[in-house]
Amino acid sequence: MPLPPILAAWLASGARPYPIYMRGEAYLDAKRGSEAAAEFQKILDHAGIVVNDPIGALARLQLGRAWHAAGNDDKAKAAYRDFLTLWKDADNSPILKQATAEYAKLQ
Repeated sequence: MPLPPILAAWLASGARPYPIYMRGEAYLDAKRGSEAAAEFQKILDHAGIVVNDPIGALARLQLGRAWHAAGNDDKAKAAYRDFLTLWKDADNSPILKQATAEYAKLQ
């Protein structure tokens, strides 16, 4: 299935979802979990844009953190599980260790 022309043009321009990710980070820093979750979800809803860029996996982790900040631990757990499944083979990754500890606290 071909990409919609607007999406193809956006990708050809070299644009990436980093501004969306950074906006989500800013919302997290401001303790605005629901808004942060909406930004990270935008990345996940358009996974074809990130292809194999680590930002796709990291958006799942940040989505978990955002949902936790918003008080929705059921959605947070699901997002953490998705991230941990993707990164299960990341040897000695500090990010993986931290995410695992954060997820354990939600249990």
